[in-house]
Order: sequence, then structure tokens, then C-alpha cells
Amino acid sequence: MRQDHGKPLAFASGAGIGALGGLIGLGGAEFRLPLLIGLFRFGALEAVILNKATSLVVVASALPFRAATVPFAAIADNWAVIANLLAGSLAGAWLGAGWATRLRSETLYKVIAVLLLVIATILLLGHDPASAGHPFASGGLQVALGIVAGFVIGIVAALLGVAGGELLIPTLILLFGADVKLAGSLSLAVSLPTMLVGFARYSRDQSFAVLGRNRGFVLLLAAGSVVGTFIGGMLLGVVPSGLLLPLLAAILVLSAVKVWRHE
Repeated sequence: MRQDHGKPLAFASGAGIGALGGLIGLGGAEFRLPLLIGLFRFGALEAVILNKATSLVVVASALPFRAATVPFAAIADNWAVIANLLAGSLAGAWLGAGWATRLRSETLYKVIAVLLLVIATILLLGHDPASAGHPFASGGLQVALGIVAGFVIGIVAALLGVAGGELLIPTLILLFGADVKLAGSLSLAVSLPTMLVGFARYSRDQSFAVLGRNRGFVLLLAAGSVVGTFIGGMLLGVVPSGLLLPLLAAILVLSAVKVWRHE
């Protein structure tokens, strides 16, 4: 299906993917990217740029959505944690976006497929709420590990066009001992400036014009994603997490195979 004929599906696709992401506190960008490549037939770099634009809308709307549960004051109280991760993630996002614009399309497809497999593994193994309140490190070691983790997360987020919550949330819980709900909001606070830096780097590449050519498609996809994320959050208490995470990981593995083959 060509993207110029896919507008009627854009909102529905965004809503479905947003609901998947909302169930585990993500924006759904991990699932949106394979759809942009496989269903709507965008090239790898164009799909990453479209994914990042949509993810920006979702992340910006998610922070106020969560304010009733995690107030902005609680986020502000953890400014040092946010700054620690941003010290690495901003540089990583710029570097990752630069790599993506220089990679051959076939290479980028394979990089995306491998990263989707990594995220599937983290979904299964990395979300351990029991680690809340027990930081892995403290002092200078914690700061150093935070910068390194932020740098890696920034690169991955830029290469996939995602917010990076699937990596940030486990990092915040395991490294900093954050409560899972607080970790979700801190993740968004780190993601937003990180994504803006990656977005600014992508704007220097000619592929960035895909946003102008598909403005209506992007708006429908973003609107559907926001609605879906809200619905997914409402369904959170209905779907058992013991079933949910393996299911979502399986979807990512299947998507990785399809992207690798460029189907």
C-alpha cells in the first residue's frame, strides 16, 4: 500500500498502535515504525523521520495526561536525574541521527531490525518494578553510568525515531531506584528534549521533506496515536501484564523479521 492512498487507515493505525504502547506506558513508536515501512511503504529513513514527528506529538501530550497521577512538582524534584541522563542522551541523539542519514537504506533496515529485537528482549527482562527504591549505584558512579546510559538511549531513539521510554524506564528504575509511575513521567521529561535534538539534526537532510509531502497523513497518524495511548492507559488494569509483555515482545520480533527482509 502506498502512503498517498493510506490516509483513511492512518488514524486507525495510529490509534491501534498507540493503544499497544499505552498499555505499557510507551508511545507505541516501536510498533509504528514497522507499520510505516511494511504497510505504508515508506523508505527506512523517511519512516524514521515520520515516526519521530509522531512520537514528539505523543510525548508532548502524554506529560499533561499523566499530571493527575504524577504532578509536575514531582518531576521537578528529580531535576538532577533528568539532567544526568540528558547529559548523555542529547549528544547520543545528535550522533544517532547523523548516522541514520549517512547509512545506506539496506543497512538502516537491518539496524532497525536488530534494535527492535533488543527492545523486545528488554520488554521481557528489563521492566522490574521490584527494583524501585533500590538504586544500582550512587554518587559519582551513578552519574557516570547515567551519562553512558543516556548516550546509548539517545542513539537508539534517534535511529528508530522513538521516544526511548522502553530503555529509559528500566534505567530509571534499576539505576536510580525510581518508582515505576514516576519513572514513566521522568522518561517523558528526558525524551522530549532528546527527540527535539534528533529532530533538528534530521531537518538538515533532504529526506526531511517527507513531512511536508505527507502533512495530512502525519497529523492523522499523530491524532490516532494520542487517542490510542489514552485508550491503552484506560485498559491497563484489564489486560494482565504476564500476558501483555510476551505478546508485545512477539509482535516486535515479527516486525523485526519483516523489516530485515524489507517486506
